[in-house]
Amino acid sequence: PFTALEIRFRGGTALDAPDKRGAVNLMTALIEEGAADMNAQKFAETRDGLAAELRFGASVDTVSVSARMLTENRSQAAELLRLALTQPRFDADAVERVRGQVLSNLRAAEKDPGEIAGQSFNALAFGDHPYGTSGDGTVASVTSLTRDDIVAAHRMALARDRIYVAAVGDITAEGLGALLDHVLGGLPETGAPLPGPATVGLSAGVTVVDFPTPQAVVMFGQAGIDRNDPDYFAAYVLNEVLGGEGFGSRLMTELREKRGLTYGAYTWLADYDQADLLAGQFATDNRTAAEAVDILKAEWARMVQGVTEAELNKTKTFLTGAYPLRFDGNAPIANLLVGMQMVGLPLDYIATRNAKVEAVTLDDVKRVAARLIQPDQLRIVVVGQPEGLAP
Repeated sequence: PFTALEIRFRGGTALDAPDKRGAVNLMTALIEEGAADMNAQKFAETRDGLAAELRFGASVDTVSVSARMLTENRSQAAELLRLALTQPRFDADAVERVRGQVLSNLRAAEKDPGEIAGQSFNALAFGDHPYGTSGDGTVASVTSLTRDDIVAAHRMALARDRIYVAAVGDITAEGLGALLDHVLGGLPETGAPLPGPATVGLSAGVTVVDFPTPQAVVMFGQAGIDRNDPDYFAAYVLNEVLGGEGFGSRLMTELREKRGLTYGAYTWLADYDQADLLAGQFATDNRTAAEAVDILKAEWARMVQGVTEAELNKTKTFLTGAYPLRFDGNAPIANLLVGMQMVGLPLDYIATRNAKVEAVTLDDVKRVAARLIQPDQLRIVVVGQPEGLAP
């Protein structure tokens, strides 16, 4: 007797102006810190009294709203959500408290080799595009943000021309329509323009970022493939063989199982709104970083030839068998459905997805490998003090 509601606003932290980085992130963190005539404490008490769950988040391409509400309290919970989205208070004390939390996280990120690797890689990949810097901002940019900046971020990021919605549970289509009109009708009609396409400006090479840590973090990648490309499923299978979720991937086998150089090595297809990447990461001892990077380069180049029949069959079995496990509750299903909308997948995708995986052939993977895997574009970023590894 409850409904899971997922709302997405396209744009996210990429909407920040260069000198206002972190504004959308800070604004999103402040949405539940009071609304209308309720301060932060009263808002939290009202939400908890309704047994409702409201979560707000910002990523590079989206502002997300996740809500769960009991059927018996739906109208009151929806009203609370409406007030949060359309009448946030942004009280001075709340702004400073949440700003302090964000600044604490940013200072911690400055000492995290994984964060440093990711930010260094993105700067190389995307340059002065918003993707090239952290959507959380910097200590300097977040410190300088004013309440007016936060209000402006709210106005440009939460608008009706960029909304995607999915609901799962005890609600009808008609009931959802009325709820959405009530909750979202007061938002601005249009938001800020989306950023233009980002060029992935990567070339082959190794970037070493000197940082005192016993474990070097290795981030690597090149340009990827669009989610709506006809060859996407072949690329999806290819990535799984290279370094996907399973322990039987090539990188996991070569780096962990055979040589014990890392606890785990993973790759993924990153489908951003304005760019696509094939990227990955692992950590290894500084003394073995050079060896691990050489193995990575060799496996990347070997991938151009495609995969074996045994690898293909094993990967298909894993991907099709794991897919149903994602549908383990109203909220996960709603999350999947809203994601499908944002990338333009058809209504029958859930029913046809496994068939698309099964349809991938050896020739498909080999063709896509020759097209996608570009050793002359593989950029490797190593954060640490790797022995025998120079840029």
